[in-house]
Amino acid sequence: MLYWLLVPLKEYISFFNVFRYITVRTFLAASTALLLSLLLGPLLIRLLKKLQIGEEIRDVGPQSHLAKKGTPTMGGFLIIACTLVPTLLWADLTNTYVWLAVVTLVLFGALGFWDDYLQVKKKKPAGLIARTKFICQIILAGVAGIILLYLGSRGEFDLRLSVPFFKHFTPYLGFFYFPWIMFIITASSNAVNLADGLDGLAIGLSLISVASFTAICYIAGDARWSTYLDIPRVELASELTIFLGAMAGACLGFLWYNCHPAEIFMGDTGALSLGATVGLVAIMIKQEFLLFMVAGVFILEELSVLLQVGYFRFSGGKRIFKMAPLHHHFELVGWSESKIVVRFWIAAIVFALFSLTTLKIR
Repeated sequence: MLYWLLVPLKEYISFFNVFRYITVRTFLAASTALLLSLLLGPLLIRLLKKLQIGEEIRDVGPQSHLAKKGTPTMGGFLIIACTLVPTLLWADLTNTYVWLAVVTLVLFGALGFWDDYLQVKKKKPAGLIARTKFICQIILAGVAGIILLYLGSRGEFDLRLSVPFFKHFTPYLGFFYFPWIMFIITASSNAVNLADGLDGLAIGLSLISVASFTAICYIAGDARWSTYLDIPRVELASELTIFLGAMAGACLGFLWYNCHPAEIFMGDTGALSLGATVGLVAIMIKQEFLLFMVAGVFILEELSVLLQVGYFRFSGGKRIFKMAPLHHHFELVGWSESKIVVRFWIAAIVFALFSLTTLKIR
């Protein structure tokens, strides 16, 4: 909204021309989101406590987590709101990609809210039945897939797959892009959800991933940088940089209240929406494979669960890890919660830096 208000003023005062630049508006969006998070965080925490919306701790987890019972949850509302407001203020709202990202954030947030509501109000620690949640994720991811296929038919989305390290290998998938889209969005959504088990862990990892994709979005939307690095140019990706900048600011602000000991949890409201939206952005800018590298720690968390469940069933009750996801294994090994979180953040930064270095390797 402010974008439409301020940019036309450049005809009268040249200073207002700066609001045309992606970098300026990304900085403003991130700063606005951070400020809103810091201001609204205490209000939301008090409101959630008043409504008695506190975390229900499952007995199957580490016993040390039982002390966290009653901590306000559904903090994902703060992340979503503080992403949406700066996006509406500073992004060009005629951009189709921005609206698709916004709608995905809201819809997966609504699904997460449903799950959180069942946990805290209906006193069901497990929340939604796993099958029901998965089906809902598939449906929402399918909606995004249909929209992207429609945009592909109009030439606004490239239905070819970009494969890292292979300059000329860009297979055209056509309709077969649809199941690929559903897989990426659903897997990404679940990966963040599984990592949301320690104070500051999931939001810190999300911040690193979002910040990385903010830079990648800028590169993909800029003709000079995309040509120099020889990555697919996605013109509509430019405005997604503002959206991701706002999300990064919102994540940073939420981390202020979610670091150990956490004053608020994001819940599925935040985890599902963050994961699905980052997955969608990776698809729109043609960097799905890069997502696996940027979100390397999330992938390891998800794989640890799949391996644990699979081996448990195959071996008749034996385990690979002391507990899954992976962060619980290190808890039972004896690492402190803060040490696990910081070391996982360090690993995530290494994955992110490595992924950025691969952009030029073609």
